[in-house]
Amino acid sequence: MTQHPHTALHLTPGEPQIPTPAPVALRVVHETDRIDLVAAQRAAGQFLQALGISTDTESLRGTPGRMARAYAELFSPRPFDLTTFPNDEGYDELVLARGIPVRSVCEHHLLPFVGIAHVGYLPGHRILGLSKLARVVEHFACRPQVQERLTKQVADWLQTQLEPKGVGVVIEAEHTCMTLRGVQATGASTLTSTLLGTLRSDARSRSEFLALAGLPT
Repeated sequence: MTQHPHTALHLTPGEPQIPTPAPVALRVVHETDRIDLVAAQRAAGQFLQALGISTDTESLRGTPGRMARAYAELFSPRPFDLTTFPNDEGYDELVLARGIPVRSVCEHHLLPFVGIAHVGYLPGHRILGLSKLARVVEHFACRPQVQERLTKQVADWLQTQLEPKGVGVVIEAEHTCMTLRGVQATGASTLTSTLLGTLRSDARSRSEFLALAGLPT
């Protein structure tokens, strides 16, 4: 992660205009310099051959390369700036983004799991650009994951970076490692949650978050 400072002007009548530093926007960047697509394509071809799948046909000849590029895309979140703004109005009610798409890969079988996340927080001194809640989910989802860890990572990171009064994260997802293989529990979904601060300690705030997220309280 790198940081890029911004500058703001605070004007006072009768005084010179003196630039003063504004809060730093945190630049969140995923390291991609370790991705070796050539080696990944070679390994994908060997993997398919080891499973008895020939890549000599016209339709399968490019599959190892497509596999390598597909997984590289799955494991590479887009960079973004964690943009925050002063909470000048003292807003102290819940801010909630519902239905954020979740796309990740189970680290046990490297099979996808997909679903939605509900992410909310009770503002402190600063508020967050709304699109950044989805960006944070994407950042932690774009790697081999387990849903429990993903839920907690999003909540903990927002709590650290934003310093709100409380954070709530709920993820509901379908895991193809469970629906397409093994027990083959088609249609089953997994629900995980992490509540921090006031959303954990105060029953009324917790119930409000869960109700607005469309979950039973």
